[in-house]
Amino acid sequence: MDKKPTYKQFGEKAILVEWQAIIDDEILNDMLLFVEKIKAHKEINYIDLIQGYNSLTIIYKKFIENFGEEVALLKSVYSSTLKIAKQDYFLWEIPVCYDLEFGIDLQEISKKSSLEIDEIIKIHSETIYKVFFVGFLPGFLYLGGLNEQLFFDRKPNPRLHVAKGSVAIGGMQTGVYPQNSAGGWNIIGKTPIDFFDVNTPNPCFAKAGDFIKFKPISLDQFYQLEEEIKDEKYQLIKTLQHA
Repeated sequence: MDKKPTYKQFGEKAILVEWQAIIDDEILNDMLLFVEKIKAHKEINYIDLIQGYNSLTIIYKKFIENFGEEVALLKSVYSSTLKIAKQDYFLWEIPVCYDLEFGIDLQEISKKSSLEIDEIIKIHSETIYKVFFVGFLPGFLYLGGLNEQLFFDRKPNPRLHVAKGSVAIGGMQTGVYPQNSAGGWNIIGKTPIDFFDVNTPNPCFAKAGDFIKFKPISLDQFYQLEEEIKDEKYQLIKTLQHA
């Protein structure tokens, strides 16, 4: 399978770099390495790098005068053996309450999938998910690795209000709503963790390449953690992941 990217002009000040249209760890690692090479290369005059599952949009400071020359430079950087400082990636443990008070779609998923609710919770929480990129809403983590037993179509009519912290399944993905918003994913639980906090130096604690593990907690534990977080007495558990 050829995982080398292709390059397309994307307006007057951007280039879209695309890999094969699949969710794939090898493609993600290739993209993350390319991003670090671009950051280390002084001749690429960019202002932003926007990642997707299989794409990278490079936004330039100025108009692209010669697309062919810029692509040639990008290909050279991509193929280079430029030494990049090793990046630290973490496994983040996210407490989730799967009580039916929050998991308002669990019964529907259980009925349609022929899985008991306890089985759904076990399958969802025993998986380690990889963060592919952050988008849609600030702090919304796009995660890869959902067990195919839990693949469940998005709702045909999205809800106008999904509560911040809702843990949900949409198609082949699972994620956490970082703020109150509309949404069509199936809600299976809730976390008291804040996934986007503008009052911190790093508003979103996780990044592409990190990992997420959901830890089931009771309803009482949820409300206790909620108070600890308000009082700034709670710290997320993270573990450094070695290559």
